[in-house]
Amino acid sequence: MNFEKTRYYLQSVRSGQVFGDTGWTLDAPGETIPSLIRAVYENRQLVVRDDQPGLYKFGDWLPIQRILEGSSAPVTYKSEKLARKLGLENLWITFSGWWPERGALMQTCSFKETEAYSVCARMDSRNEKILVVASAGNTSRSFAKVCSENKIPLLLCVPEDNLNALWFREPLNDCVKLVCSKKGCDYFDAIHLSTLIASVDGFIAEGGAKNVARRDGMGTTLLSAVTTIGEIPDCYFQAVGSGTGAIAAWEANLRFLADGRFGKRKMKLLVSQNAPFTPIYDAWKAGSRDMLPLDEQLARTQVETIDAKVLSNRKPPYSLAGGLFDALTDSGGDVLAVTNEKARDAARLFRETEGNDIHPASAVATASLVEVALQNRVAKDAIIMLNITGGGEERYKAENKLWYLKPSLVFPADPDPAEVKDKASRLFR
Repeated sequence: MNFEKTRYYLQSVRSGQVFGDTGWTLDAPGETIPSLIRAVYENRQLVVRDDQPGLYKFGDWLPIQRILEGSSAPVTYKSEKLARKLGLENLWITFSGWWPERGALMQTCSFKETEAYSVCARMDSRNEKILVVASAGNTSRSFAKVCSENKIPLLLCVPEDNLNALWFREPLNDCVKLVCSKKGCDYFDAIHLSTLIASVDGFIAEGGAKNVARRDGMGTTLLSAVTTIGEIPDCYFQAVGSGTGAIAAWEANLRFLADGRFGKRKMKLLVSQNAPFTPIYDAWKAGSRDMLPLDEQLARTQVETIDAKVLSNRKPPYSLAGGLFDALTDSGGDVLAVTNEKARDAARLFRETEGNDIHPASAVATASLVEVALQNRVAKDAIIMLNITGGGEERYKAENKLWYLKPSLVFPADPDPAEVKDKASRLFR
């Protein structure tokens, strides 16, 4: 298969400083004020390359060094029944998950596959370091699949309460290992573990929102939508924990403006959180660029009550230059809050009208769309993109015998750093 490395450079959002990618650059060199960096692609106009497999048809706008096996791209289609139910004329659904009839073939049933196939393809094939990824569930499942199938060493850090998310169709390659923060811990604790381990020689942090490959991989949801619809949407709906996917959509929107063929519209980002855990909602409604103080124990209690556990990030990339606050401000966006009950109702509505099951986070996004539409807060003829970030899992599990990844190590909420580093490094010896 013919493939040329994507040509691009990196740029600091805050300062505009331009620099090359040394292979795993996560921050602008010499800068101390927090800022995301962006990839600026040589191909300013996107060419969808149908001769490339899965996600890599969008390779013009992915910072990749190679192509990996097994990817699938998000699929966009125009809604009929849900749109009719909500009185909307131009509702488009971008679906990431398992829905073979629509061409959606993500075996982990989540758009986190778009991150994993982009991030891992950014890594040089000669890389010998062990990738470290923290996750509340879906991200770890996606990275585990990609790394197992492509023999890329990986250490996952996941809360023990979220182990039920680590299901697979077959046993993983031994290059994938798992450590956990004990029961009662949350995503923030898993991030703490990953930070400790990534500081050890031989390990490398995936980088989260700071990794341009993660954001631009997630941005393929908008690439799918715009190239299918033929223009940039008016409104974009997605549930958020970190907000990285919404930042990615905003950045992709800016690239389409520079492309020039899909209109001059900045779509309104309408993102939602699962109440009562709503730190982004609270900061935004308070008009604060900074996240508000958050009681740790209260946050853990709130996370335990929400259905969409993947939305439980306590320290999202909200305040820094190029982060979610900037994305919402620039797009004229807003943040909504959705209860478990409304999300469950929305999941049932989606199944009844569109014909597939969706993840709790996708149900939160759908519920926010239902609320906005029924309250006539969006024009009936507006071009709306609903980002269904995961779905088809119930069907996939029913059709396949599953295997679950078990942790090699479980650490307490406040682990001894030296012990974490020592034990984790021994896993790969």
